[in-house]
Amino acid sequence: MMQSLSVRLTIAILLVVVVRLISLGAYPLMDTTEARYGEMARIMVDTGNWLTPQFDYGVPFWGKPPMQTWVSAFSGNLFSINEFFLRLPHLISGLLTLAIVGYVAKRKGISPYLSILTLLTTVGFYIASGALMTDSLLALAMTISMVGFYFAWEGHDKNSAYLGFAGIGFGLLIKGPVIIVLIGIAVVPWIITNYGLLEGVRQFWRRIPIFSGLALALIISAPWYLLAEQATPGFLDYFIIGEHWSRFTVSGWEGDLYGSAHDEIKGTIWWYWLYTAFPWSLFAVYLLVNRSKRKQMFEDKVNRRWNSFLLFWVISPMVLFTFAGNILQMYVLPGIPALALFIVSGMQTFRCLEYLFCSITPIAVLALITAASPLLYEKSDTALFENIDKSKPVYYEGKPTFSGRYYTLGKALNLNDHKDELVPPYYVVVSKSRMVATNKNISGCNYVSENRKRILVECLGISISSESSTSF
Repeated sequence: MMQSLSVRLTIAILLVVVVRLISLGAYPLMDTTEARYGEMARIMVDTGNWLTPQFDYGVPFWGKPPMQTWVSAFSGNLFSINEFFLRLPHLISGLLTLAIVGYVAKRKGISPYLSILTLLTTVGFYIASGALMTDSLLALAMTISMVGFYFAWEGHDKNSAYLGFAGIGFGLLIKGPVIIVLIGIAVVPWIITNYGLLEGVRQFWRRIPIFSGLALALIISAPWYLLAEQATPGFLDYFIIGEHWSRFTVSGWEGDLYGSAHDEIKGTIWWYWLYTAFPWSLFAVYLLVNRSKRKQMFEDKVNRRWNSFLLFWVISPMVLFTFAGNILQMYVLPGIPALALFIVSGMQTFRCLEYLFCSITPIAVLALITAASPLLYEKSDTALFENIDKSKPVYYEGKPTFSGRYYTLGKALNLNDHKDELVPPYYVVVSKSRMVATNKNISGCNYVSENRKRILVECLGISISSESSTSF
């Protein structure tokens, strides 16, 4: 029976992974995050500048360390600059996280198949594994670090500890010092609640090689930080103070150099977790409110230490960002691998869970992709440029979108910044809603294409005149 279940679960896992792999090139890079990082990777390959990611040609990007840009640029340079290969490293990082979770589950005597499939079918993890953003890489680094710490602590294993510190080093190159904060928020209360303050401190110094471990993390990460500051002075001040203090403490932070901050009500991160971790966030809530399940998971010393470790890991991102206004949904992702282990630790004998995995999950994933795929094209300007003459310049009435820059190979420019140097013929992207609202059209221009928000026209010259309708 167990062998039959393992086979069915393996088939379900492979089906979901194959569907995600095929989907990597099936839709365009979406504004703003994916298209921005895709354009940065394209510029890195185009310029050969592998030290400093660039927001635009000659404009350094100080918002994040380079790992996300490096892996996409490397893949694009090795194969081709397109959606599939730019996203591929992020799917690989997701698969590595799945492998680690499966390994940990096996060592802890719970089902690795259920653990892997739980994680894989969590909405946020599924999306991030194959999306052009930092979150899949950060989740991998966090998983390496937390697993390394746990086995170093429980097994007095220094090799595991150094693996954990290596994860911190890579995390510093993925998203910066936030990985240290996340680990601290998870580990410190876990030690105190299970060992007490004084005994916890004593055991920490005895079991964890803190100085040599931090040295390893710095050997991995510090050289790039020093070289980046040398190449673009001011980087450390903006990144450390701006991105790691002002962004989280100043609601609606206006110092962001690369876009508007995401100003949300304090505590919104918990709502984000509920649907980013769906459907397994609901199962976690069930485990915590169900008295018998809760007692089973926390009644003896060994189970209490293991499950409380997972629980602190799960909530660490929410604790960190509870009082932050500038947040995104995927900020909860570093805790999602622990959620999968926590769910299966508490519910691995629940027959309904097996039925859900084996029967509903693959169908639901395929249905979700089919239903959502048309919506993805509305978040990108790729359709505007499918049939243009790429030798002609492209201008936006206002700031170009990131997808506009990527799909024109960096040629999309702000019309207002280049009015005195226009040489026809050229393309102009105009806002559909603005033209309708102001009852204007562009004379001397021919309609080329449109999407839900914008219209592309080809012009011999440009003049805006009031007319009775928007027509070409």
